[in-house]
Amino acid sequence: MDLSFFDVYVLPWIINIIFAAAIFFVGRIVAKMLVGLLQKILRKGGTEEILVNFISSIANILLLLVIIVAALDQLGVDTTSLIALVGAAGLAVGLALQGSLQNFAAGVMLIVFRPFKEGDFIEAAGVSGVVEHISIFNTIMRTGDNREIIIPNGNIYSGVITNYSARDTRRVDMVFGIGYDDDLKQAKALLEEIITSDERVLQDPAPVIAVSELADSSVNFVVRPWVKSGDYWGVMFDTTETVKLRFDEAGISIPYPQMDIHQHKVESI
Repeated sequence: MDLSFFDVYVLPWIINIIFAAAIFFVGRIVAKMLVGLLQKILRKGGTEEILVNFISSIANILLLLVIIVAALDQLGVDTTSLIALVGAAGLAVGLALQGSLQNFAAGVMLIVFRPFKEGDFIEAAGVSGVVEHISIFNTIMRTGDNREIIIPNGNIYSGVITNYSARDTRRVDMVFGIGYDDDLKQAKALLEEIITSDERVLQDPAPVIAVSELADSSVNFVVRPWVKSGDYWGVMFDTTETVKLRFDEAGISIPYPQMDIHQHKVESI
């Protein structure tokens, strides 16, 4: 082999390949260290683990692309066209995945601002249930009848979110009606006795028991005790049953909708 050919063509290629390999392998080590440092900073700042993992993955991919471009540039490859091609491909993928990107952005917002967390009972996107898992693209909820529902995060974040678990206490709103011929004071006293005898009912704020409406067929009481959030349904169901039983014992009626028709006889002239 001609020594000049080796010196001019082969040796520079060997050197470039060695430097390109060094850039690639050393770059990967440095990228791993930077990603690890980023994870520590995010975790120290209290960022959710799922978001930490996602950001770390994105950072690792971007750093790897930079390392590959640098290694190819060392080999003498024209990386300008490659960068333009990657950019065009990224734009095409972005346009094709607009819905997914919307869900991704909503998922990041849900994880960062945390309007709810795993284990909360919420109502969102027309569904009520317990949040079991929040991911970047969707949220998994379990309904009261044990169905698993997967909701895109974009649907959740674009609508109203009601978090029933956000507060330690809740007010139970109930309405009970009695007949117009029944003893109003007796009925109110029974309702007060039922509510105050329930140990799950909180004294502060004090429960409200008052006549709210003189309806077409009944005199309606509003009964509004405050309870711990976990006791909400138990207090509602038990109170409804107890009111019916105690009203029956006291002879107080719970009227159903009815209409009284009065006939007037018109004398013919």
